[in-house]
Amino acid sequence: MNKKIPSDVKKSYLFWLVAIAAGVFEMAIAVTQMLSNGSEAGNGIIIQVGLRSIIFAALVYVIVKMYRGNKLARIVLTILLGGIGTATLIIDPINWLLEGNSLYMAFTGMTVYSGLFGISRIVHLASVITATVLMYRPAANKYFNQSQLHN
Repeated sequence: MNKKIPSDVKKSYLFWLVAIAAGVFEMAIAVTQMLSNGSEAGNGIIIQVGLRSIIFAALVYVIVKMYRGNKLARIVLTILLGGIGTATLIIDPINWLLEGNSLYMAFTGMTVYSGLFGISRIVHLASVITATVLMYRPAANKYFNQSQLHN
């Protein structure tokens, strides 16, 4: 079947990939910071990077399925990345603020690592929210409903 993919679905797909890329970048920053601080984690770092890489690859697979019109993939992305993923992105900053820290402290104590991580986190969160919204716009809804009839 040759179906036209709506612009909103194409954009959602790209924003999901940006979110994954931001996650990979954040992982690279964390690993680089641990290694530069002389962390003795060694095998732990390798295991974490390996597990996260598998998860990122699985998520890219789901993102591709969504792009191709799979309604279940859209639901999985909504729950895992749009819901749970968003919560994990904002929990640490919220907890940090609840512990009595301030945005002023964040900026005055900023390092290269924390600055890059913060920028990446903002891009990551904005990408997830945008991708989720785009998946549910009217043309996208029509696309997923029609795709299910032919899958």
